[in-house]
Amino acid sequence: MTKKISIQQILINQMHIPSILLLKYKSIGLTEKEVMIILQLLRYLETNNDFPTPFEISEYVTMDEKECANILRKLTQKNLLSIEQKENDNHQLSEGYCLDPLWEKLYGEEEKKEDDPIGTIFILFEQEFGRPLSPFEIETVNAWLDEDQIEPSLIKAGLRESVLMGKLNFKYIDRILREWKKKGIHTVEQARNASKQFHSRQQTTKEEKTDKRDTSFYYNWLEGED
Repeated sequence: MTKKISIQQILINQMHIPSILLLKYKSIGLTEKEVMIILQLLRYLETNNDFPTPFEISEYVTMDEKECANILRKLTQKNLLSIEQKENDNHQLSEGYCLDPLWEKLYGEEEKKEDDPIGTIFILFEQEFGRPLSPFEIETVNAWLDEDQIEPSLIKAGLRESVLMGKLNFKYIDRILREWKKKGIHTVEQARNASKQFHSRQQTTKEEKTDKRDTSFYYNWLEGED
């Protein structure tokens, strides 16, 4: 005999999912797999397990433990998930996942434009480097944004120039940005104008380079340095 399912049981056994997550996850750069991991974290948080392991999560999704771990790391790198230290009544410390950064992103002051560089800058760096950023590299980008107050568009321009010059590393990008700041260059347009002036001064004295890349808008600010 089939057991009758209680309507009350169904109603009690529910999980609240903010609709804004389903409406805006694409615009903040989340994939369906990342959303599923977030939903699993929500489920665990509601059962008072605030630090489920990748293995525990993998038991309820089609992704294996390694992929779950990679997605958790990427969510942290995108500043959509954080790990917080907590202290219980017995003064014992433990760690747990916190989704506050995600909610702040979704419910922020204003709806971010899809092409907002702050929302996509980490993704752009990962695409250019072909790998996830290290914690140190993430801190470096955050320092450019928060401490040095460099415009995201200028950081992206520095990244683009390092790609054009074949020197894709954070040390070189940092030097570019510091040199721009020293010269009072704060916008992409100013960087372009300075580049044009540089090439105009140099084209009569420099030998033609064998490298045929178009650097008309971006030049090597640190020529001769590695």
